Amino acid sequence: MTENCTHDCSSCGVDCPSRAAASEFAAPLNPLSRVGKVIGVVSGKGGVGKSMVTSLLATILRRRGEEVAILDADITGPSIPKGFGLKQRALQDENGLYPVLTKTGIKVMSVNLLLPEETSPVVWRGPVIAGAIKQFWSDVVWGNVDYMFVDMPPGTGDAPLTVFQSLPLKGIIIVTSPQELVSMIVSKAVEMAKLMNIPVLGLVENMSYFKCPTCGEELKVFGESHIDEVAAKYALPVLGKLPIDPVLASAADRGVTELFEGDWLDAAADLIENLAD
Repeated sequence: MTENCTHDCSSCGVDCPSRAAASEFAAPLNPLSRVGKVIGVVSGKGGVGKSMVTSLLATILRRRGEEVAILDADITGPSIPKGFGLKQRALQDENGLYPVLTKTGIKVMSVNLLLPEETSPVVWRGPVIAGAIKQFWSDVVWGNVDYMFVDMPPGTGDAPLTVFQSLPLKGIIIVTSPQELVSMIVSKAVEMAKLMNIPVLGLVENMSYFKCPTCGEELKVFGESHIDEVAAKYALPVLGKLPIDPVLASAADRGVTELFEGDWLDAAADLIENLAD
């Protein structure tokens, strides 16, 4: 890396080892596709709501008239189709695989759209999972896409590394929850992104509070939040704090996430839209 490095190989003209490494592992986009900004949604561990945040961001931008897609790179824990009520299998012809459309026109590709049953387990080793992620980028006929969200596998292992190295990420959003333990794991995700020269756009805290339906008081079910401390440590913005909302959870369970109401992630969507091309 040189002193003039911009930490964004897609826009930087400096010839350096980091740029060469990025080119070496980059997967080619399907020739019948044009994808604009690719945003990774990351969590240091599972169960903090990464797929929910991915789905909500995609829904918000679709409501704004953008062409939006979701690449579900969480191969062993694919939950995106469930949240949108997708049950049909993805089709294929000589040009490649075709994403399945949600009710509002969001393009989705997930391993659950290829399995005979949505409950069928994916018992694959790391190299096979990495290959599937690359195929979702290279073999899927995405068509015209303005914004693609990549629902990334949790942690900092082989699968997230494949996404970082193979896809042209414009940046990542890290999802966390209020517990102090999770904050420590967020730090690991931030440090991994720095090692890979991937910009961190900001943090989103899920399950931040529960608003009492009677008095309106915000109850800290999981204790006091630490997201502001972590954000300050790394000079990152907090892009949103999502409540524990039974209505939102029910919408995801029923496959109607696109009907959600709330402005919790509007700031995150604004930031993504305003990213320089």
